[in-house]
Amino acid sequence: MSDLNRGIMKFEGADSPKLVVISSIFILGSITALIIWALSSAYAIN
Repeated sequence: MSDLNRGIMKFEGADSPKLVVISSIFILGSITALIIWALSSAYAIN
């Protein structure tokens, strides 16, 4: 059992490369969307 398969992530395959890539894309996409929204709300971009 790997260290990533303990704690909150107790299900099998929690540390699979496919799941890590999907979740990192989701997180980075959310951060990017928040930055774009914040800049447009502050009238920094069109």
